[in-house]
Amino acid sequence: MFLGEYQTKFTGKGRVVLPHKFRQELKGNEVILSRGFENCIWGFDLKDFEKEARKQLEISATEERARYMRRYIFASSESVELDAQGRIIIPSALLDFASVKDEVTVIGAGDHFEIWDVKLWEKHMKEVEVLLGRVS
Repeated sequence: MFLGEYQTKFTGKGRVVLPHKFRQELKGNEVILSRGFENCIWGFDLKDFEKEARKQLEISATEERARYMRRYIFASSESVELDAQGRIIIPSALLDFASVKDEVTVIGAGDHFEIWDVKLWEKHMKEVEVLLGRVS
């Protein structure tokens, strides 16, 4: 299970080191990256992505919402390899989608992890805290 919150910088053009705890959760060297919601990038272990894909494919393509979700998820998904130093290269289309600059926050979200631009993550968490009644 992916848990925790970590800040890191890019080590090169679109290359980021995954936290050690997240690398331990991966069952291999292949990671599936995809558009998430609220302008973040989702990251899945291949097997976990296949489970999520099966859920999406169980809904009939005759349902409009199912077609939209399939397009949203599958069109943006890409397989990337984890290198020996624990780094992945995030495709430029996903970096643009998530407005990622130099620093990122990588968070655990249970069955997947999310990659956020640091400032967008901070803004999002402030909004969440207001919604949850933690701050006014």
